[in-house]
Amino acid sequence: MTLDFGAVMTGQFGQMIVDGAVVTLELALGSWLLAMFIALLLVVVRLTHKRSAVFLVQAYVSYHRNVPTLVQLMMWYFAIPTLLPESTQMWINDFNAEFLFSLFALGLCQAAYFSEDIRSGLRAIPDGQNEAARALGMGYVRAMRSVILPQGLRNALPSLLNHTVLLFKNTSLAMVIGVAELTYVTRDIENKTFRTFESYLVASVGYLFFSLLLMAAGALLARHFQRAYAR
Repeated sequence: MTLDFGAVMTGQFGQMIVDGAVVTLELALGSWLLAMFIALLLVVVRLTHKRSAVFLVQAYVSYHRNVPTLVQLMMWYFAIPTLLPESTQMWINDFNAEFLFSLFALGLCQAAYFSEDIRSGLRAIPDGQNEAARALGMGYVRAMRSVILPQGLRNALPSLLNHTVLLFKNTSLAMVIGVAELTYVTRDIENKTFRTFESYLVASVGYLFFSLLLMAAGALLARHFQRAYAR
């Protein structure tokens, strides 16, 4: 069989690949922002050392780290909407329900991993840093924002980068609920052209390219922090 990559990369099918890649990037970025925001909240709540708050955070992390991401996606798309009023369901459907539920599911799931990464980074900070911030008259929130969290994020950068790449790859799971991301359109192209090898090779190269780009950006960021810390 002769390979023909032009059959899956030009014309209508080429545009489908571009559109799918854009949806993948939008989903990855949206869920990453949601995950980071929730992760920071979880870390701050956990550091209060209140028993009830710590228990709730531990329960959240345990659920999202031990239930498969695919199951969480299907829970959000098929199960949770049944608990909402019909008017709310219709409103969500008008705003691309598949994409929104995928974003929520991936963001909430990844927040559990991000929070543990950041917590590990914070544990590597000497206690004297917090005591010094308090001695300068900083309250808990200001000390966390200006002194503790920046150092914790720098320490957690390698783990955060690994889980960011994992999040990007997990966007492919959204195809099961009909999100037209890269994997979804690749399967559609393969069904229409019967060019199985070419279709999935193009998708594989696309995922590899963006994953390596994320890793390169993370390496540059880590190098920047190292230079800043050395000063």
